[in-house]
Amino acid sequence: MMNSVAILGSTGSIGTQAIEVCQMHGLRVTALAANTSVDTLVKQAKELKPEILCIADESRYPALKEAAAGLGCRLLAGMDGLCEIARDSASDILLNSVVGMVGLLPTLTAIDAKKPLALANKETLVAGGALVMDAAAKNGVPIYPVDSEHSAIFQCLQGNKRSQLKKIILTASGGPFYGKTKADLQNTTVEQALKHPNWSMGNKITIDSATLMNKGLEFIEARWLFDLTPDQIEIVVHRQSVLHSAVVYQDDSMIGQMGVPDMKIPIQYALLYPDRLPCPTKPLSLTDYGTLTFAKPDYDTFDCLTACIKASEMGGSAPAIANGANEAAVAAFLARKISFLRIGELVTAAIREIPSAPLSCYEDVTAADKAARAFVANAIA
Repeated sequence: MMNSVAILGSTGSIGTQAIEVCQMHGLRVTALAANTSVDTLVKQAKELKPEILCIADESRYPALKEAAAGLGCRLLAGMDGLCEIARDSASDILLNSVVGMVGLLPTLTAIDAKKPLALANKETLVAGGALVMDAAAKNGVPIYPVDSEHSAIFQCLQGNKRSQLKKIILTASGGPFYGKTKADLQNTTVEQALKHPNWSMGNKITIDSATLMNKGLEFIEARWLFDLTPDQIEIVVHRQSVLHSAVVYQDDSMIGQMGVPDMKIPIQYALLYPDRLPCPTKPLSLTDYGTLTFAKPDYDTFDCLTACIKASEMGGSAPAIANGANEAAVAAFLARKISFLRIGELVTAAIREIPSAPLSCYEDVTAADKAARAFVANAIA
């Protein structure tokens, strides 16, 4: 069991729930990092008394310096600050819950420092999966998944022979637009896309859930985490978000992990692994739900999901291109510059038009990401 935790993305949904878990179980929080939320970060620091505070947006550093005066914390900023936290020896484990490509370099830095990882940053494995998993294997660093789906798969693999795994079932809520057609979604607003049926998340992740890009990213992530081929991953729409995912073994036995839709369960499992202790969440009552439903995804309507699976099959830099194009397109949609359906069109076009190349280093990943963002910027200019 870990005794101390550093949290990247402490003011976001995952970060704030992780703090609840740490407080319940007496885990010391040694460092906190946020993107722009100085006030929330300082409020957390006053309560938790970490040694380090970091603001990723360097333009917010003067505000942090003023607000944190007298707290006795070491103050950092930017990517250098995130990486310094990642390698800091005061923490037993790093929780990386930042959103986007910004999470990749801190992940690689923590692995290089032989720091165990609780990973909630999808883009780390989507864009740089080969680099991350190779580095983790080389350094003997465990990666504990925090996504509810990947945590479920990780839990279902415990006590069984990995060589006997046949496939995994990756569940999806279907997002707010389940059952809709492209014609139905022509005039979708930002406000409609931000209404998720089950989960409370940040804006970018909520839009990804609405487009099913989130499930596409998780498809790619699962390939790397569990060393799978694309045909070993089946996506199933499960509206209630009670069965978080399942695994199927060679004898066709299916083992699933269930619980209420609450991220504190997978966060706690990652931070306390292999212990299972009381969790600050509501117990699951199957009789309260009564009925659980399962259906196939609509690959025709949700282009992002189809594009991610295609990118995973292509390999090389294609997943990084898909991810970069999506980040740029989602930002444009949230800024009301493009339509909802245009997100999927741009991701699909990016992996079709930008050549996929081998990835041998961090710079290869960032080059692919930059090319994808430029592609989207040019397409919507």
